[in-house]
Amino acid sequence: MMYEESSVDPSEIGGQINVPGQPSRSADGTVEYNTLDEPIKETIMRDLKAVGTKFWHVMYPREKKALLKEWDLWGPLILCTILAVMLQGSPEGETPAAGKSGTLANDGGPEFAEVFVIVWVGSAVVTLNTKLLGGSISFFQSVCVLGYCLFPTIVALMLCWLVLLFEQTTALFAVRLVITCLGFGWATYASVKFLDDSQPPSRKALGVYPIFLFYFVISWLIISHADS
Repeated sequence: MMYEESSVDPSEIGGQINVPGQPSRSADGTVEYNTLDEPIKETIMRDLKAVGTKFWHVMYPREKKALLKEWDLWGPLILCTILAVMLQGSPEGETPAAGKSGTLANDGGPEFAEVFVIVWVGSAVVTLNTKLLGGSISFFQSVCVLGYCLFPTIVALMLCWLVLLFEQTTALFAVRLVITCLGFGWATYASVKFLDDSQPPSRKALGVYPIFLFYFVISWLIISHADS
């Protein structure tokens, strides 16, 4: 069986070869990484650096599109896990610490799974509301912003946890209330700052209210949390 010889000139065949592990730039100027043969350590460290950078942008929300350019869900997952671990209540019948007798009663705190449901379902509802209002943002970009903006509330939760180490008084409750309100206000401000341009001008109030309500519920869980 005879085959015709190809008439394609080898010099006309061209392409771009990316060196594994080395950054390259796409058509729109963004940096892309070829991680196929990259060491796992470098990939993890770069991802952790990206997550830390997003946390920084949440605390200082100057660049509106800082969380929208390269969205990810690692940060929201980490923050949600910390929130669920620190807020989960003591189940009824749990064995008390050494030196104490009896069993612990349920302190009324949310379970681990309940916190996960509140955060992720709440984020999905807020995102769906944004899309129904005609927002120009993808579903996962919105979830990314809402998740990363939990960071101020996590900081508030950790500070409140330190306050709970002391014997509780009205003054210390007031301190916890102020800390929680600051975390709530900063989380709401940061998320609105990032999502502001994605909302139609005539419907921004309708888009902000669910965000306000979402972080209010999280903050309520924080201020109502107390050690048993």
